[in-house]
Amino acid sequence: MDEVQTAEKLAELQTLIEMSGTINMEVFYWWCTGLMVIIHAGFLAYEMGASRLKNALASGVKNILAFAFIIPTFFFFGWWIYLAMYSGFTPDFEAAAAGLPWSTNMGPNLADNASGIFWGAFVLFAATTASIFSGAVIERIRMSSFIILAIILGSVVWILGAAWGWHPDGWLTTEWGFHDFGAAGCVHMVAGFFALGVTINLGARIGRFAPDGTPLNITGHSVPMSIIGLMLIIVGFFGFLGGCIIYNTGAQWTTIFGTPVTLSAVSFNTLMAFSGGIIGAYIITRQPFWMMSGALAGIFSAAPGLDVYYPPLAFLMGILGGVIAPLADKLLTNKFKIDDAVGAFSVHGVGGLIGVVGLGVFAGLPNVVEGAPAVSFMGQLKSAIVMALLGFIPGFGLSWVMAKVGFLRVPPKAEEAGLDLVEVPLAAYPESVPAKSSIPTAAATA
Repeated sequence: MDEVQTAEKLAELQTLIEMSGTINMEVFYWWCTGLMVIIHAGFLAYEMGASRLKNALASGVKNILAFAFIIPTFFFFGWWIYLAMYSGFTPDFEAAAAGLPWSTNMGPNLADNASGIFWGAFVLFAATTASIFSGAVIERIRMSSFIILAIILGSVVWILGAAWGWHPDGWLTTEWGFHDFGAAGCVHMVAGFFALGVTINLGARIGRFAPDGTPLNITGHSVPMSIIGLMLIIVGFFGFLGGCIIYNTGAQWTTIFGTPVTLSAVSFNTLMAFSGGIIGAYIITRQPFWMMSGALAGIFSAAPGLDVYYPPLAFLMGILGGVIAPLADKLLTNKFKIDDAVGAFSVHGVGGLIGVVGLGVFAGLPNVVEGAPAVSFMGQLKSAIVMALLGFIPGFGLSWVMAKVGFLRVPPKAEEAGLDLVEVPLAAYPESVPAKSSIPTAAATA
């Protein structure tokens, strides 16, 4: 074989290797997206179980419809916002051209193995924000108003936060050194604070507080269903966190900020934070519902540093999240009389806040963006404030307008009858089996 043939063979081999790497990257994100769908199966079960029997299906249908509406709206304008708005409210039209619905990047294209799977992962992140918000408002919000709010949160608000703080050129990173590997800020804080804003205007469920303001427990019809749903959410979060990693063909994984990372590091720290969250919530409540919610809070409390933490530190951050989340929910209920039906703000909003600010406490990370500041406490704190306001202001403002025009909440009669009756033409459990048979047995008549 002469030199020309050898060069041709080497070039062909190089092309095959590169294509194999490209396809492996595509497959990786394909399965990350599939795992993230499990998050929504978990939210579905979690919220249905946390609802009383008369509201079980309506709570589930909210999640299904939020998922369905966010996908097309994120296609038509959500992805464009991420590509365009990284510097603030002034869009970069040239950078965002690839996100226009008629772009060659936004459909079948044999020269593009990346756009669709990245869009798919991000649209699942968007749907996750809507599901976080959904749990807080079960049993009294109108289906139509919920869908509108979910679209605004999932396809506008959260992706704006992602453009600012979860984009390689996002202004929070380039100006303040923001670092948030696991999206504790733009997903969990934004969704949690959005939910807080809405619940303030939505008001408590009928019967949640006594006339003197004393909180009264409203228990869902199936705690086991809720616990299983929470565990499914945690399973799905392994896909979520995989989607936080950039697969570089022929090179080391990086975070979305361009800093090096390994799946091994994320595995160590996710599992340690998960277990810490359970232990922390168990110490405070001993309730299995809060133990599994604490597991989520534990992961979010460590999420910004899952790529860099020493595992025992991730464990301690998880314990901190597991302890603080139920205490925050108790304060919100007892002191401020806010009815967050599943503790969404405390788990996601407060857990995400602990994570973002906590990473600043253990600062000193270099910033990969040339000329940008290193990760610091003040940078993380200021970024956390931005994420909180970005979630709270639209959530509160939009729901305030809806409440003023009588569009936010179902009428009291509908709430008392149950939303399944007025929103869903189907019974969750159509058959009723008595505990004891009414037919006398032979032994009883003998």
